Amino acid sequence: MQPNTEQGKVMHKSIISDFVLIIWLAKRAQQYLYFLRKLREAHLPSPILTTFYRGTIESILSSCITTWFGNCTAFDRKTLQRIVRTAEKIIGVSLFSITNIYTTRHIRKTTSIVKDPTHPSHELFTLLPSGRRYRSIWSRTSRLCNSFFPEAIRLLSSG
Repeated sequence: MQPNTEQGKVMHKSIISDFVLIIWLAKRAQQYLYFLRKLREAHLPSPILTTFYRGTIESILSSCITTWFGNCTAFDRKTLQRIVRTAEKIIGVSLFSITNIYTTRHIRKTTSIVKDPTHPSHELFTLLPSGRRYRSIWSRTSRLCNSFFPEAIRLLSSG
């Protein structure tokens, strides 16, 4: 009975740490929105503003996005998307949504794992007999179902 309570504590700490990480990322990205506004006030052209956004704010928002975005709540995703929309309004150009950023980075990481037979997780990606779709990983909890590898298999099989 004792290991279950230990495991529950570890899971609880992990959920809290994901929540704290997302809050930290949002606050950090909002701090850089200030500098984006100052650059806009200096009448810099939108390609330079977009480069600043992609190099700083998008970089902050997408740090380790493939590990934590799958288990984000809708509220957290909305918070992060609000930052992207604010940057769009400042720059005046449409930008990639946070979900789009996640999908492209996730597919890029997954294809690099599939192409590399020496990668430790390469064995998780086995093709079904049809040769078009990958075998899905069985998961009991939604936390595991939304984690990197099951989500990667769903993305590869759908596209």
